[in-house]
Amino acid sequence: MIKSSEGKERCPLHQTPSNIDEGCLLPERAWRQNLRVFVINQRGKPLMPCSPAKARVLLREKKVRVKRRTPFTIQLTTATGEARQDVSLGVDAGYRHVGLSASTEKAELYASEAVLRDDITDLLSARLALRRARRNRKTRYRAPRFSNRVHSKNKGWLAPSVEHKIASHLKLVENVCRLLPVTNITVETASFDMQAIKNPDIKGTEYQQGEQLGFWNVREYVLWRDGHQCQHCRGKSGDPILNVHHLESRRTGGDAPNNLVTLCETCHKAYHAGRIDLKLKRGRSMRAEAFMGIMRWTFFYRLKEIHADKTVENTYGYLTKHTRITHGIEKSHCADAYCIAGNLSAERLPEYLYQKQVRKHNRQIHKLTIGRGGIRKRQQTPFEVKGFRLFDKVRLGGEEGYIFGRRSSGYFDVRRLDGQKLSAGVSFKKLHLLEKRKTYLTVLLPRLKTKVSAP
Repeated sequence: MIKSSEGKERCPLHQTPSNIDEGCLLPERAWRQNLRVFVINQRGKPLMPCSPAKARVLLREKKVRVKRRTPFTIQLTTATGEARQDVSLGVDAGYRHVGLSASTEKAELYASEAVLRDDITDLLSARLALRRARRNRKTRYRAPRFSNRVHSKNKGWLAPSVEHKIASHLKLVENVCRLLPVTNITVETASFDMQAIKNPDIKGTEYQQGEQLGFWNVREYVLWRDGHQCQHCRGKSGDPILNVHHLESRRTGGDAPNNLVTLCETCHKAYHAGRIDLKLKRGRSMRAEAFMGIMRWTFFYRLKEIHADKTVENTYGYLTKHTRITHGIEKSHCADAYCIAGNLSAERLPEYLYQKQVRKHNRQIHKLTIGRGGIRKRQQTPFEVKGFRLFDKVRLGGEEGYIFGRRSSGYFDVRRLDGQKLSAGVSFKKLHLLEKRKTYLTVLLPRLKTKVSAP
């Protein structure tokens, strides 16, 4: 064991990199579990993982150094044998959640569930509003230009929000390949029949006749669907003028019929004035299904191109579901990825990595607020305060958390990844830095042990 600055013993497995505070004591729970320690050689190439006990011996003999804390990774400092096994990686692709599981024939080596960002559309809409306002002020008489847009769309252009999701999937797969010598990658390319989801009895030529067939525009259809009646007061106001209201902001919800509702002008103005509350909710959004239909093959072909030295295959959702039910495996993104990997006799890990994607860069010099009074500037906290940044992993007392808010005075809002507050305002003097912020905030969570009976 190694003595800390306070004279207490701590495990050499949990020595932190040189840029992290060496005085913080890490919990013993991490090395008492049956976990894997990832190993990379001197050239940075991945090897088969080892047990925590062996990693402690190697650290004590100074044959390795700590490369990363979460997931715990060590790098060899001397040349050794590099025996490898076949490692299969299963990827459960999705709009919001991505499941990953890497395993051999005997054991599962890696399991994680990542939550992707969903603020891309809102940020792009805000940027669009700012640019239009600036162009209206600076270049009011400039003629519209479209040639640059059409040129890009002719090369297989995809929406920036879709491109971001695809890039996030590729990055997650690349992160696993940096930790393990993956030889096979299997991706679930799911497809959705959105019209059958809305109407399970649809068949034949009905696929060619949408719900807006025979209407001039979306507004006319929404008024007809709601019976030309206000959906809040049901005509009690007596106002004959009807408006079509967006339940979710047009910036993020769009002009889809399930996001529109009929309101009389009296109720519409009262709602925007804050005098009434609407109990109406928008219909089911098909954003996730549409995204999967757009990105599934693009992601698969790009993955094959990037990892040309590996076997990249695809599977389908109904096969994953059948495998999961047959073997009595619980429903989760990690479990789906475990089934997709194909090594169903492998011993599963007792814990998995929960990852949450956050915005890493904010290039705005000044924060702007768009409201009814126009665009106005507000104050912004410095980029770094007392050596701490937003989303840094810190230790407060005996608990670990992330910085979700900072003040220039040196007080921070520290929370767990699930949102539970550890302190709404704690001084930087009581914080110990564990890890600098990354694109994915990662914690280790226990796997829920639920028994599912096979039919």
